[in-house]
Amino acid sequence: MTAGIAAFTLDSPHNRNALSVGLANELAAHLGRAAEDPSVRAVLLTHTGETFCSGIDLAEARAGTGLSASQLASLLRTVVETPKPVVARVTGHVRAGGLGLLGACDIVVAGPAASFAFTEVRIGLAPAVLSTTVLPRLDSRAVSRYYLTGERFDSAEAARIGLITLAADDVDEALEPILAGLRSAAPGALAAAKRLTTMAAREFFDAHAGELTALAGRLGESAEAREGIASFLDRRFTTKKESL
Repeated sequence: MTAGIAAFTLDSPHNRNALSVGLANELAAHLGRAAEDPSVRAVLLTHTGETFCSGIDLAEARAGTGLSASQLASLLRTVVETPKPVVARVTGHVRAGGLGLLGACDIVVAGPAASFAFTEVRIGLAPAVLSTTVLPRLDSRAVSRYYLTGERFDSAEAARIGLITLAADDVDEALEPILAGLRSAAPGALAAAKRLTTMAAREFFDAHAGELTALAGRLGESAEAREGIASFLDRRFTTKKESL
């Protein structure tokens, strides 16, 4: 921790920082510790490598040991309801469920190397559970376009549609005044302000999380999704082998 900011780094290079069961549990535990630590004003979520988060760990999903839809919903709700603000530092790619993680964060700053895509439709799924945090934030026309096409977009577009807070050429420089402001805030007032800013997200969770979790479960069990996930993983393995 540095001067009131507790940092957590997504560091799972073998799967491009995918949300495995282990990583999700570690993140939830870290947030729990930060919430109880009176010296912590905010949490900074960052990453190693060229990918912030590639979504759910599909290899675990294919093996039947992956993060369930209800577990993902629980993780996203934990981020939203953590009384300390959660700030994301993004200098790499974000895909699928990783976008739900960004939606749950309070402040997101992304650099020019970052890219974003709701890729679920390309493997027989839909952005169901992550919609709990994304839909309350995003422009509805942008949601229609990017949910339905799976297109990739950059940081400037992510800021325009409300997925991130700020697109910056120098992420660390852009974060300096943000983190300084959080450090100077009174703890009780900061927690109260976060409850105000997450009101829409918490209400959306209450109204729709059950329905979206059930939808994710049905899609995940479909033959179309099984085939899509297998095809994606086999293609990724072949690409890696050819690049050696």
